[in-house]
Amino acid sequence: MLLVERHYLHTYGGSFTENFYGLKRERVLRVKGGEIPRTQIGAAGQVRETLKLRESDVWRNLAIMVGLPYIKRKLDESYDIHAANQSVLGPAFQRDIPPPSNAKLKERFMYYYKWFLRKVYPSVNAAYYFSLLAFNLAYLFDSSKYHSPFMWLVGTRIRRMGDVDYKAIELASQPRVAQALRPGQAASIFNPRVFARTVGPRLLSSLRILLPTSIFALKFLEWWHASDFARQLSRKAAEGLELPPPVTSGLPRSSYARADAEKAPVRDDRAAVQAVAARPISSTTLLPILTVPPSSSADSALCPICGKDIVNATTAPSGFVYCYSCIHKWVEGNHERQIAFMEGGDGEEGWGEEDSGSRSREGRWESGKGRDAVTGRRILAGTEMLRRVVV
Repeated sequence: MLLVERHYLHTYGGSFTENFYGLKRERVLRVKGGEIPRTQIGAAGQVRETLKLRESDVWRNLAIMVGLPYIKRKLDESYDIHAANQSVLGPAFQRDIPPPSNAKLKERFMYYYKWFLRKVYPSVNAAYYFSLLAFNLAYLFDSSKYHSPFMWLVGTRIRRMGDVDYKAIELASQPRVAQALRPGQAASIFNPRVFARTVGPRLLSSLRILLPTSIFALKFLEWWHASDFARQLSRKAAEGLELPPPVTSGLPRSSYARADAEKAPVRDDRAAVQAVAARPISSTTLLPILTVPPSSSADSALCPICGKDIVNATTAPSGFVYCYSCIHKWVEGNHERQIAFMEGGDGEEGWGEEDSGSRSREGRWESGKGRDAVTGRRILAGTEMLRRVVV
C-alpha cells in the first residue's frame, strides 16, 4: 500500500481512491483563507505547480494515510488481546504486577505496553474519534477547509481536479522516448533502471483498471455461489458420483485405550480401563484428554464446566455454551478444575473417577488446554474463536 499510494501521490497528486473519484491533494498556502481564487482562474497552471505536493508533503501524507492506520489497527488488536477482557475475567487478571529488577528489556516493555493499553489507550482512542467527528462536522457546515485533524496537521486539503490537472497528468503519462542504449547496457525488463522507468509505473497505473475489475469479479462469484442456480447445477453434477467410504489413519480406538491403560498405574480393575477408553484420545500424544460431560436437556442453562448458571454466555466452535470466564480459562489451561485434576486431586462431583490417585497426572493425561471442554476437539485460534451469544 505504501508503494501504491506513493506512486499515485507523485503522479496524480492524490491517493488511489481519491484519484478514482477525480480528487487530488494540494498544499495550503499560509495566506488568509488558504486560497487565491482570482489567480486560480487567471493562471490555473501556475497555481497548480505552486500548490503541488512536494517530496516532504508526500511523505507526511503517506504517514497519515498508511502509517497511522497501521499503528491504529495494531493497537486495537493488542487492546482486544491484553485489555478488553480484563473486567470479565475477574480481579486476578487486573492486577499490575511489576516485572522483577532483573527482568529483560522485552518483559519491561510488555509490562508498560499492557499498562498503557489498559489505562491510557481508551482515552486516546476516544479523543481520536471525537476529533474526527468534530472536524467532519466543521467541514460539513463549511466552517473548516479540512475534513480531518491529520490533514490540518500536515497542511494539506482535498480539491476536485480540473482541466489543467487532467492535461498535466495526460502529458506526464505519455510514454517516454526510448533513449539509445550505451554499449554493454541491457534492455531487459529485469534491469533495475528499465523497471524503475517503464515497467514499474505502468504496473502501478494499471491498478485503476485491474482493481475495479477484480472487485466486480469477486462480487460476481459471491452472487454465483449464493444463487439457487449454482446449487442446482452442483447438485446435478454430483448425482452420478459414487463416493468411496472414508479412509481413517492411525491407531483404532481400542489400541488407544490399550496404550493409555499401559501408561496408567498397574491395576486389575476393569473400570479404570473402560473409563480411559471412554475419553477422547489425542492423535499426537496418544494420551486421554480431560473433558466434562455436556449439560442435560433439563439443565441446558447450566455451564458444563462449573455446573452453575451461565454468566456471559459464550459459545465455542463445537456449539456448546459456557460461562465466558470458564471456557476462556479452560482454553488457556489455567482453570481450577484442570489444575486440581492434573495435580492428582480426586476433584468433586465425580471428576476424579478415572485414574484417581494422589500423584500427578502430568505425562499421563492432557489437561484440555487449547481444546473444547466437552468434545476435546482442538480450537485452532484459541480464545479468539470464542463468541458471545444471547440466550
